[in-house]
Amino acid sequence: MPRGRYSLHDPHDHTPLGEEHFHCATGPSGWRYVSQITAPSGDHIGSVDLTLDDLGRPIRLELHASAWQVRGAALDGVTWVRTDPTGTHATEGNARAHAFTGASPAFLIATARLLRPTLGAGAVRARLVAFTPPVLAPRTLDQSWALLNSTPHATDNAPLIADEYQVNDLETGEQHTVHLTGDVVLSAPGIELESLDSPPSTFT
Repeated sequence: MPRGRYSLHDPHDHTPLGEEHFHCATGPSGWRYVSQITAPSGDHIGSVDLTLDDLGRPIRLELHASAWQVRGAALDGVTWVRTDPTGTHATEGNARAHAFTGASPAFLIATARLLRPTLGAGAVRARLVAFTPPVLAPRTLDQSWALLNSTPHATDNAPLIADEYQVNDLETGEQHTVHLTGDVVLSAPGIELESLDSPPSTFT
């Protein structure tokens, strides 16, 4: 069960946004990721709880940020309920999308797991519903993911495979690179892995 810490920053001007302390694990029915997010001051500002099935589909999502809350799952596309900070109003949403995304590194692992692009086979497209802090308002977007390289790195145990993906925003044309190994993000725009207490899990 990998445990560790990511540092989060603005991908454009590198302003520190805080840290995400996480643990995650694979199981016979899928994968689960749980994290607590802190501001640069150390104050708690949010949390993520995401569970995928064995095909990479979100069977449970719970996000918290600035007293906003989102609960969602893959149902008729994806379906969610967003609750305001006062707790007096809740709005339901549904989109013909494949999965969710957002600021957390968890969503990069989840999207790669869902799409599973293969080396040399070109890009795979997905429609995603994004929830980003501080208010977790939903936004639908289209991305393509292509696997550019898979590089083995020797360790004391089995080799770790570092996968390099090119991610395209199909609306804006913006491109960026994501590096993953197993169920851990090595680096991505706005995300750096700062510590890891145990090796990444591998998906079968």
